[in-house]
Amino acid sequence: MAATDAWRAALQRLARVAAGAVRARWTRWAAPLAGALGGALPSAPATAMTLPEDTGEALYHVYDGGGVTAQGPALLVRKSLFDKVSLTGSYYVDMVSNASIDVVTTASPFKETRNEYGVGADYVYRDAMLSVNFSSSDEPDYKAQGLSIDASQEVFGSMTTIKLGFTRGKDDVGRKGEGFFDYAKHWRYRLGVTQILTPSWLATLNLEAVSDEGYLGSPYRAAQVFGALVPERNPRTRSSRSVKLGVVGEVMPRTSIRADYRYFWDTWDIKAHTLEVGGSRHVGESFLIDAYLRYYKQSKALFYFDNAQAETTYVSRNRQLSSYDDITPGVRVTYQYKQVPGQYEIKAHLNYEYQRYKFSDFTDLRSGRLYSYGAHVLQLMVSATF
Repeated sequence: MAATDAWRAALQRLARVAAGAVRARWTRWAAPLAGALGGALPSAPATAMTLPEDTGEALYHVYDGGGVTAQGPALLVRKSLFDKVSLTGSYYVDMVSNASIDVVTTASPFKETRNEYGVGADYVYRDAMLSVNFSSSDEPDYKAQGLSIDASQEVFGSMTTIKLGFTRGKDDVGRKGEGFFDYAKHWRYRLGVTQILTPSWLATLNLEAVSDEGYLGSPYRAAQVFGALVPERNPRTRSSRSVKLGVVGEVMPRTSIRADYRYFWDTWDIKAHTLEVGGSRHVGESFLIDAYLRYYKQSKALFYFDNAQAETTYVSRNRQLSSYDDITPGVRVTYQYKQVPGQYEIKAHLNYEYQRYKFSDFTDLRSGRLYSYGAHVLQLMVSATF
């Protein structure tokens, strides 16, 4: 979600520099389906940093794949005060029916509901913005809270933006029928730079460092040692780093393209690559169509085994720690229903993507074959700026 606002602010700055700039019309609810949505913006003189637009969003999301179905509504409202402060409130619901391969082979399918609440505030002073956000989520066997602080500063005549961020999270981990028995703590540090290259192109560089400590596994998941199922045992600490490079630009009137590459590595010996390319185009006066393709590939953790042949201190059969790749095509269509310049704008959004996962060293215990599956992700949203 934070990446959404970062792209939006960067592209607004690009529009203020010169005519023919590119605009990324992302919303924070569409961050999991990130795609470059571009279009021409009118020129405007360089000004100080501005607050995000006053916005109301209502969304319904559906995920169906790998034996898991998750769906629910989401709401977001953002309102500015005195041209200096913007307040945000959000509500998100996940109604989950879980019969994934982990569950059906080592436990029983289950249903549960997760509710998440969030509040935030942005404060602008000249060329700087300070953002504070708090979130809290609750489900029967897991509770999580997080506090984020981000600061951004425009320099060199708004041609460059530097952003620093920090997130502190604290989770309570439990098991149905037993209550909460452990914790997990998370620290995230972010550094980002956005640079306007030309009146039609900009580039980004983002670095992130993450440190986790506590119970970092699942009480429901089992590992396999010598063919027998045993509770998984994960290290209680984990540190990771990632670097992401991106570029977005207008290649012809009302048409933009973008490309992103991210490299990730951690102390569990996982290394991952993510490459995404996309393009968007305005069609007529009311439609904006965006298409993208994402490829992800990672290596396995040091202590991951499909069927361990020796007793070790740590052992896991979590497929998310195995070697696998994922290819995801996606499309988003935005329809401008009504606009009254200077007053309000109403839009409808449809986001769809198909995720295909193929595992290199994780087998289905029921068949003995390497596991793979596909997942459908759909989001329907109505947004209004005022």
